[in-house]
Amino acid sequence: MLKIQEIREIIKLVDSSSIDEFVYEVDDTKVKLKKNSGTTVIAEAPAQVVKAVTAPAAQVVEAPKAPAASVAEKAAAPAPKVEVANDASLHKIVSPMVGTYYQSPNPESPAFVQVGDKVGEESIVCIVEAMKLFNEIEAEVKGEIVEVLVKDGELVEYGQPLFLVKEN
Repeated sequence: MLKIQEIREIIKLVDSSSIDEFVYEVDDTKVKLKKNSGTTVIAEAPAQVVKAVTAPAAQVVEAPKAPAASVAEKAAAPAPKVEVANDASLHKIVSPMVGTYYQSPNPESPAFVQVGDKVGEESIVCIVEAMKLFNEIEAEVKGEIVEVLVKDGELVEYGQPLFLVKEN
């Protein structure tokens, strides 16, 4: 069974691509997305149907069960915006893709970097998961982490700043 966050990622990827229709089937789960038709129908097992009405600026998600609805409401709520300092001396490490940000390789491990840590150009600072692929993100600059702009497990957009680095 697909999670709401995975479905949202698929919707964003299809929306940003040039394809008009996407179908994904595994066992009893089927996901079918059509662009520009106004509605998207997602069926998980024969008895459950989740409808998402998409518009250019917003998504409305209706789910058949109360727990799924609460997850959908949390997922649909806009993330709090973090003010990014416009200090020209700070380098922004940005997300190269849409996905889920992880600060460590697994929940039991410490974060790759924290505020005050020194990084090199090839230092891994985080992981961004997109469609079950875990992509290691490198600092690409030599310096010190000044601020972490996202929280562990948060959905990030393409080009979204993740870290501020004071270059050496």
